[in-house]
Parts: sequence; structure tokens; C-alpha cells
Amino acid sequence: MKMIKTESSASSVSSKPAVRSGAAITLALCFAIALLEGLDLQSVGVAAPRMAREFNLSVSQMGLAFSAGTFGLLPGAMFGGRLADRIGRKRVLVISACLFGLLSIATALVSDFQTLVIVRVLTGIGLGGALPNLIALSSEAVSPRSRSTAVSVMYCGIPFGGVIASAIGVLSAGDAEWRHIFYVGGAGPLILVPLLLAFLPESKAFEKASRDGSVKPAPVGEILFGASRGFSTLQIWISYFCTLIVLYFLLNWLPSLMAARGLARAEVGYVQVFFNVGGGSGALCIGMLMDRMRASVVVAGMYIGIIASLAALSMAPGFTALTVSAFFAGMFVIGGQSVLYALSAAFYPTAMRGTGVGAAVAVGRIGSVVGPLAAGQLLAMGRSSSVVIGASIPVTLIAAIAALLLIRRPRANE
Repeated sequence: MKMIKTESSASSVSSKPAVRSGAAITLALCFAIALLEGLDLQSVGVAAPRMAREFNLSVSQMGLAFSAGTFGLLPGAMFGGRLADRIGRKRVLVISACLFGLLSIATALVSDFQTLVIVRVLTGIGLGGALPNLIALSSEAVSPRSRSTAVSVMYCGIPFGGVIASAIGVLSAGDAEWRHIFYVGGAGPLILVPLLLAFLPESKAFEKASRDGSVKPAPVGEILFGASRGFSTLQIWISYFCTLIVLYFLLNWLPSLMAARGLARAEVGYVQVFFNVGGGSGALCIGMLMDRMRASVVVAGMYIGIIASLAALSMAPGFTALTVSAFFAGMFVIGGQSVLYALSAAFYPTAMRGTGVGAAVAVGRIGSVVGPLAAGQLLAMGRSSSVVIGASIPVTLIAAIAALLLIRRPRANE
């Protein structure tokens, strides 16, 4: 018996480096895909002025081009998460990467506005299908006590991808060179696909659930609201919806609002870069704190940080103050969203995690449409940039209440 126990212990010890290695590979590859997703999400905004001149687009047409990709994200997230619970996270991620890679290249080849809108909607479907599986793979690659850190490591790739998009926009000279950003954003996922196929391990939790026969096509309503998950699902949805209203309002309107404050074009670019750098830093730091401190303390501090940084951004008097405020706004808003992604993964069992997270991402995407539209309406009514930024503070309070109530709910049993 002693020999058996010793051999078992030795086997357990020797398996730990392999587990850590598999988790590291998973997080590295998921980070790379998230980086390219962030690049694509902000590529239209960077290319917009040159696209508008080439296609002679009005402001309303450019708004539709902005929204087209966002509309595609909603069904992509819902169906991508649902399909992942049936055939696996890795397979759906590979399909999604192929889809948004090919369609990003197709964006560079369009010659009219109607085709541009169609291509961007289809690109959004690919991007939307990738995110729930990035969350599921990252959260399932590590132990539950490291879940927030793992999801945050993956998610920080999205704002850093936005930094790359801004850099490509600055380095590209001339009206005709707006296509370069889409070639880069499309080639990247296609290059990564062979690496995903060769090296990305499927979720061990999903494989175990498959062997145990617990992967069943349960009705969506039962997954989201059965087994006393109803309140948790609603609280996740409210926090996602409200936080993404604020995030996408800033992603879409921050450059215009800063220009309205009198900043030069280069200064506006710096503010946008610092917003994204702050977001990547916040995703890492806040995610690690979630695994080391009481979740309620971290989430409360996170939302206090969002409100304080938004207030500072609305009142900042000059370029330096605006840059610092944008950094902290990115840190808390983008970092806060990464924490919400990790939390959502904890409230659904493995066999239905893709569907649960996908539905939450899809509902959040409605907020990502509402935020920019509401800001546009306020600006059309003649409200100042300070008033528009300040109007997002009550929305943040609603998100905070929902998230703090969510933390009190029981997690899923693995």
C-alpha cells in the first residue's frame, strides 16, 4: 500500500508541470487571438477618416459602418457559445478565427458602402463567436482559484490590440493606405490557425464532461434560468449590459470628445493609446486581485475607480490631465469588464458554460450598441462632452449594484 501511495504521489507531482505547461500554452494562444480581436474591433475607427474620403460617406453612413460589426457580435456570441457546448471550445474558436481573419481581408477589398456593411456584420459574427470560447478555455485551463487571473491575462490582449491598431493608423500615410490595417488584422488569425490546431489543448473540463456523458443539448432556458441560476443570470446580464454601455461609448466617442475639448490630432491619438494601455494594465492587475482578495472588496473598488475616473475625465482641464484620466478610465472600465467575464464563467457548470457565457456576452453587446447611440443623441441635443461623459456615471452605479449582488450568489459546482 505504501508503494502504491508513493507511486501515486510521484505521478501526481510529475503531472503538475504538464498541467502548468498546458495552461501556459492555452493562455498564450488565447491572448494572441484576443490581441487580433482587439485590433479588428478598433480598426474601423482608425481607418474611418480615410474610408469616408474614398467612398464619400456621410457621418450617418460611417455610424452604420461602426455599428455593423457590433451587430454581428451578438448572434456570433450566442451561437458560438452554444455550439461550443456541443462540439468543443477549440473547434469553434478555430472556425471563428478563420471567419474573422478571412472577412477582415475582405474588408480591405470592398469597393462600395453596401458591401462594407455586409462584410463587417459577418466579421462581427466571427469575432463574437471567438470571445465566449476564449473565456471558457482560459477559465477551464486553470484551477478555480486562479480563474480571474487567467481570464484577465487573455482579455488584456483586446486593449493591447487596440494600441496596435492606433499605431498602424499613425504609421500609415496617405488616404489609400487604410487597407493595411485590415490586411494585418486578417493575416494574423489565419497564421495562428495552424498553431491552434497543433498546440491548443481542448478544455480538460469539457473533455471530462464529454466522457461522463454530461454534455447534453439542454434547452437554453434551462441552462440560463434552471437550478436557481435565474437571479445570477439576470445580475450577470445587467452588469454586462451597463458596463459595456460605458466601455463602447468611450471606445467610439473618446477621440471625438477629446477633439471637441480642443486637443490636436496627435494629442487625441495619445489619449486613445493611454486609454488602451490603462485597460490592459487594469485587466491584469484587477484580475490578479480577484484571486487574492475578497471579491466584494475588489469589485466595489473597481466601480468606485470607474466613477472617479469618469468624473475626472469630464472635468480635466488640459492634455496632461485628460491623458491621465483616460489611462485610469481604461484601467477600471476595461479591467472591470475582464473581471465580469471571469465571474460569469464561475456561475455555469462546464457542460453549459459556453452557452451561459455566450448569452451574457450577447446581452452585453446590446449595451455596446446602446452606449454610442445614446452618446450621439446627447451630442445632437447640444450637450457638452463633459455632460455626455458624466451621464455614464448613473449607468455605472447600476452595474455596480448588480455585480455586488452577483458575488453573493452561489457558484456552480464543478
